[in-house]
Amino acid sequence: MRAGEGTANATLVFLARNSDLSGVLSSMQHVENHFNKRFGYPWVFLNEEEFSLEFKSAVKEQTSATVSFGLIPKDHWYQPDWIDEERATQGRKEMAAANIIYADNVPYRNMCRFNSGFFFKHPLLQPYRYYWRVEPDIQYFCDVTYDPFDYLRDNNKTYGFTISFYEWEKTIPTLWATLKEFMDLHPQYIAPANAMSYLSDDGGETYNLCHFWSNFEIADMDFWRGEAYQKFFEFLDSKGGFYYEASNPLWGDAPVHSIAAALFMPKDQLHFFRDIGYRHGPFQHCPKGQDWNDGKCTCQSWDTLDYASQSCIPRYEKMFH
Repeated sequence: MRAGEGTANATLVFLARNSDLSGVLSSMQHVENHFNKRFGYPWVFLNEEEFSLEFKSAVKEQTSATVSFGLIPKDHWYQPDWIDEERATQGRKEMAAANIIYADNVPYRNMCRFNSGFFFKHPLLQPYRYYWRVEPDIQYFCDVTYDPFDYLRDNNKTYGFTISFYEWEKTIPTLWATLKEFMDLHPQYIAPANAMSYLSDDGGETYNLCHFWSNFEIADMDFWRGEAYQKFFEFLDSKGGFYYEASNPLWGDAPVHSIAAALFMPKDQLHFFRDIGYRHGPFQHCPKGQDWNDGKCTCQSWDTLDYASQSCIPRYEKMFH
């Protein structure tokens, strides 16, 4: 790490392709201007193909922090050999016919599986405990004048988010049943004082569709590397759901991460970064009141696509009142 105020064992993680360069540079500019130019945390870029010299050069010009570029191992990215391709193809056709987003996109499924079970295993991330996930074409609206990594560490927090809402029910035919099967087999992994009430209105019998939007995460990789999550991911992966069902909703990394974080840790280890203004179109979170003033935010509530009726933040906050 370059000289800076950041002292946590942490990094900024960016999964991207060479073709994403313009969106990558835009996102980096937001993160550097609002946070990292002061703290100097290193960047780690990952790709299933080698990064081009043009990509590397342009990225390095955006920051004075250390930058590393990594190739994703093939067995962490591509569809496993044991997947029944005939069944997977049929499932993609059926979901594409139903206009389910990303239903016939195999690379997107690969990405969801990688983000669910493998990114934290990459050699470049082994030295680090905490990560901040960054994606192309995102925006930050407020100055982050404190260190979120320190906040997690010093307050015994494990998983941080900014946006939470309901998922489209048609895309989730079997994940909750698979989760219940896992819980029956491994009740020891369910934490006392967990956040089941965020996920379910009837004690876990059914899923209310709430999840944290994982394109923003500031979290502790030791949780993903731990026994409970590892067993959970291996169980899900063995069912083939990343390929047999639509990947964007429940078999994507957002619901997988959300369900695990809500059930395998006490709810007070979750954290809503209400003071971080963030947009990943079409949704955004804009801080309010003193948080808006302190961060010198440039977003306005009327700029936001209204998803109040879809927001799960009230359910999350209800757990603590």
